[in-house]
Amino acid sequence: MSTVAWITARGLFGRRRVLLLLPLPVLLVGLALLCRAYDLNPLHWGTPVLVGLGLAVMLPVTALIVGTGVLGSEVDDGTIVHILTKPLPRRDIVLAKFGVAVAVTVVTTCVPLYLAGALAHSSRLGLALAAGAAVGGCAYTALFLMISLLTRRHVLLGLVYILVWEGLLGRFVTGTRVLSIEQYVITITERITPTALLDAKVGVPAALVMATIFVLGCTVAAIDRLRSFSVAGETS
Repeated sequence: MSTVAWITARGLFGRRRVLLLLPLPVLLVGLALLCRAYDLNPLHWGTPVLVGLGLAVMLPVTALIVGTGVLGSEVDDGTIVHILTKPLPRRDIVLAKFGVAVAVTVVTTCVPLYLAGALAHSSRLGLALAAGAAVGGCAYTALFLMISLLTRRHVLLGLVYILVWEGLLGRFVTGTRVLSIEQYVITITERITPTALLDAKVGVPAALVMATIFVLGCTVAAIDRLRSFSVAGETS
């Protein structure tokens, strides 16, 4: 399992795809620094930067890039066959790759969110954002990892979830918010540190339960899907 994790990390950082992880965190912190330097009121820029850019764009897009990259790219180019021929349970393969993807997503997103939150309000808000993003990062990664095993158009489907389900329906259709990971992150963050910069639309119990369901359900589904792959890389 540790060998799979090491190979996954080396492959992930060896691809040009990892360069896509840098612009959004740099932009988030840069905008927060710029607004702070000009002494702008955080009530005017905090929500668009922290939520509009940080939680609605940077967090899910990072998880999409990483979550679909740890297994989806191997399925696309056929190299998944080299892992499937190893005497390893499919469960261990998925869990190892999921662990690497979560670690990369959390580090890449939590650090800039902490810095931006500290600049906008306080270090306490920064820590709350980091905690919420860690939970959201696990849920997003599990979802996109599962999607990468279900279809070759995993990036497109992931963007549909981010842009249409969360970005459009999640903001205007009340019933869809219970299936919005972004809303879970906002709720958890606001629960830890109440602030006028955030407006939670989902209750805390629902956010915690649904985030857990996303992580466990999507991970189990990914394991089951990988078991259907034959050594030749085809599905039964």
